[in-house]
Amino acid sequence: MSPPKFCCHHHCGAELKRLEAMKAMALNRDAEHILELLWIRKHEKGDPPYLHLLEASMTKDALQELLEQGLIVQVNGEWQLTEKGEEFARVALRRRRLAERLLVDLLQTADNLLDETACSIEHILHEGLEEAVCTLLGHPRFCPHGGEIPPGKCCEEAQRTGFRLIVPLSEMQPNETGRIAYIQTKDTTVMQKLMAMGILPGEPIRLIRRSPSFVFEVQHTQYAVDSDIADCIYVRLTPNQS
Repeated sequence: MSPPKFCCHHHCGAELKRLEAMKAMALNRDAEHILELLWIRKHEKGDPPYLHLLEASMTKDALQELLEQGLIVQVNGEWQLTEKGEEFARVALRRRRLAERLLVDLLQTADNLLDETACSIEHILHEGLEEAVCTLLGHPRFCPHGGEIPPGKCCEEAQRTGFRLIVPLSEMQPNETGRIAYIQTKDTTVMQKLMAMGILPGEPIRLIRRSPSFVFEVQHTQYAVDSDIADCIYVRLTPNQS
């Protein structure tokens, strides 16, 4: 089943009440992990490498907590999210995947430490800090494992105002500059090709033209790539470009 389309609500009063209710219903770590697990099983194809960590959280006490809060139900012997549980799961997964991006993009965390460290950090990314991290990272759309990051209110505001911090190379305009933030692709061949070219996080980059192919400059060398590869290269834009 394809991931759901995430919608942002404009009814501020109802939204505020919803967020306050979620804050009041603080869940323990295992309970949040179960919500993430059920979301992934329902909405996404493939298993992330940290799935075993989520499955290990399926304890009797955590399940009972979720049942009492009305976040899960059991149907034909299988646990499923309720409508309220869907929203809690979406928020929990957003925080986890923002934690992963923070660890990879800014802290250069090694792969073997990423999943367990993200497990710890996600639980301190409450609403205010979560949106600050999301803005700092440029409202990323995908986690390092390729999973979609559900957007938050800050993402909607950035889209409405046109403010851009990190964008794919394919969305840059000629003569815009920045530094490569990260490469987002599951294709190891593409990743190896870009690394061999010296297209690495932290390198300065300038887009020269968009058509017929995307031509850009990194370290005084020009490269031409198609739109699929240009979509993979995310750039932290230089501020105050006219």
